[in-house]
Amino acid sequence: MIFSSVNTIWVLIGAALVFFMQAGFAMVETGFTRAKNAGNIIMKNLMDFCIGTPLYWLVGFGIMFGTGNGFGGWFDFFTNRLNDGVYGSAIPDGVPPFAFLIFQTVFCATAATIVSGAMAERTKFLSYCLYSGAISLLIYPVSGHWIWGGGWLSELGFHDFAGSTAVHMVGGVAALVGAKILGPRIGKYDEKGKPNAILGHSLTLGALGVFILWFCWFGFNGASTVSMEGDAIGFAGKIFMTTNLAAAVATLTTMIITWFRYGKPDISMTLNGSLAGLVAITAGCDTVSPASAALIGIVAGFIVVFGIEFIDKVCRIDDPVGAVGVHGLNGAWGTIAVGLFSDGSGTTNPKALGVTGEPVALPGLFTGGGATLLGTQALGVIAVIAWVATTMTVVFLIIKKTVGLRASEHEEIVGLDATEHLLSSSYADFMPALTSYGPAAEAVAVELPATRPEGTSADGKKLASAPAKAVSAEKSGISKVVVIMKPERFETFKHSMDKIGITGMTVTNIMGCGMQKGGAEFYRGVAVETRLLNKVKVEIVVCKVPVETVIDAAKRALYSGKIGDGKIFVYDVENVVKVRTGESGYDALQDYV
Repeated sequence: MIFSSVNTIWVLIGAALVFFMQAGFAMVETGFTRAKNAGNIIMKNLMDFCIGTPLYWLVGFGIMFGTGNGFGGWFDFFTNRLNDGVYGSAIPDGVPPFAFLIFQTVFCATAATIVSGAMAERTKFLSYCLYSGAISLLIYPVSGHWIWGGGWLSELGFHDFAGSTAVHMVGGVAALVGAKILGPRIGKYDEKGKPNAILGHSLTLGALGVFILWFCWFGFNGASTVSMEGDAIGFAGKIFMTTNLAAAVATLTTMIITWFRYGKPDISMTLNGSLAGLVAITAGCDTVSPASAALIGIVAGFIVVFGIEFIDKVCRIDDPVGAVGVHGLNGAWGTIAVGLFSDGSGTTNPKALGVTGEPVALPGLFTGGGATLLGTQALGVIAVIAWVATTMTVVFLIIKKTVGLRASEHEEIVGLDATEHLLSSSYADFMPALTSYGPAAEAVAVELPATRPEGTSADGKKLASAPAKAVSAEKSGISKVVVIMKPERFETFKHSMDKIGITGMTVTNIMGCGMQKGGAEFYRGVAVETRLLNKVKVEIVVCKVPVETVIDAAKRALYSGKIGDGKIFVYDVENVVKVRTGESGYDALQDYV
């Protein structure tokens, strides 16, 4: 077999770019979620690639591209027969088999990593590894065979050039099923089912991830020609153009929609709009005109905004990063759009078109081709949704009934960095801004013990000195109460203060430790002598509300019986002066307490 140097280099460059998308996804998912789970999300994005790579090599590639029947290819364990001709024309001309194998491996990893964003912040790490493996081992390869491996959809003329359905919708549907079975994060919905905003901790990180993904998408779509010879050169230029145009127009559309809808342009939703445009154009980037690409981007902008709102507010499915709206809904839209806007052109590479070696991209409904291609595209979307939804439901339920799918309430509140990886913070000495931990639930607060011997701790040990006397509720004057607490208890504390009439407070992120030096921690096997822990300091000045009432409510909100519950300090305040009016004393506190 004679290999083409330019084709091989092009495929390997594309593989490297698609691999780097893992970094983009990791940044988007981490930035759009809370700092206490940042390390856990990074670890998941690392491991889905490292788990998927050997599994896809073991059997996945054989199922996807091996000669078999319309449903799936024959098993080829460890791709031992990669050079024996059993893959027929699935291996592109002029491209070494192993180059094509690694190119397809990184696509498989992309489908798997999409799921983690929708199930972020409450999924067990072991469970994530298991279902990620199932996607790479069987679920993605089977539907991939239908589309790219000469399966029944390929034979019907289904056209998905680079994976709006084969990659993104597979990941989006799996994410939808997983998020539904998993349930929402604590505090995401109130007792009436109204969603509460749980802000991500770093839009900067999320935006950098989007830029990386946009850049790598030129490899995702462009290198899917698997050739840079002959007509493929012209197609590569067209693919770059349509890919970029759809993403830009979708971003503009999303920004304008949110500007009118929310009063100001929404940053996180606009970033999602960029990804939505990229996903939507992926299926037809080779067979639609630039004008059609712009229309596809416009519709993608509408779908991502209203789709995410529908899933969040109507379906009440908690998707922290909008993965279902971006990848699931727009993956389906992009595939259907081929049936509407295809201009009848297309590439002849087997990856995009199956084993026939002939272009199968017919003209679309709006370009004089009738409804034939549209019907085929719709059938493919429905079939893949049915396949992924059914198999992933089985996978998730098996995991749920065996090792468990969801982290415990305590683990979720504390953060998966600490409970799954013994990591106090993913930011070392840098303190991230305080983020919302979700509205407090009554069940989260732990009641204090009914009685406790004087001079003893919660575990019955004798204290070094007698406990301080309680502050009398009869005390007059102005007092300042300072509370040091764990960040994850702040929302519960704030809720407790609100119930007793305390609505004003000053909140500061701090770092520190007590007599225990922050507890045991190891970094690369070496014990850390003193570990500064992330804490929140709340300062409250009270006059009308008795100090003892504040202390009692704080203790009930913060108590768990474990080391690190926090401290409460009470100070006398000589006077308070309101700068705007000159009022002092109690009058100066009227809009504060």
